[in-house]
Amino acid sequence: MTKIVIKSKSIGAVRAVIDKERNPKTAEAILNALPIRGRASRWGDEIYFSTPVKLNEEISQEAVEIGDLGYWPPGNAFCIFFGRTPASTDDKPRAYSPVNIFGKVIDDPSVFKKVKDEEEIIVELLEGGN
Repeated sequence: MTKIVIKSKSIGAVRAVIDKERNPKTAEAILNALPIRGRASRWGDEIYFSTPVKLNEEISQEAVEIGDLGYWPPGNAFCIFFGRTPASTDDKPRAYSPVNIFGKVIDDPSVFKKVKDEEEIIVELLEGGN
């Protein structure tokens, strides 16, 4: 697994891993697009932002776990799930529509609750992250 870091003014640096097994095309496309800079949008306890990646659904799903990183094909968006979303039916996050899960936050995902709408997010390879 390849380690990345997700940074913003309000959270500092949060470590995550990209899992090439689950959705290999998505994982590879995200890695090839790094570094990615975007402006956060909040949807409940999910942050998402546009990426230059343009892919279709791979092995996609709506039911996700806290800490999952997903790619949302309709919006070409990088998604970070850290709690309930408006589509949730229990305490777990649920995507608006199917996402390709390609990674997981390895630090505490609840720190993303501090991120504000329009805050700049930077995703880059973690030095020595392979």
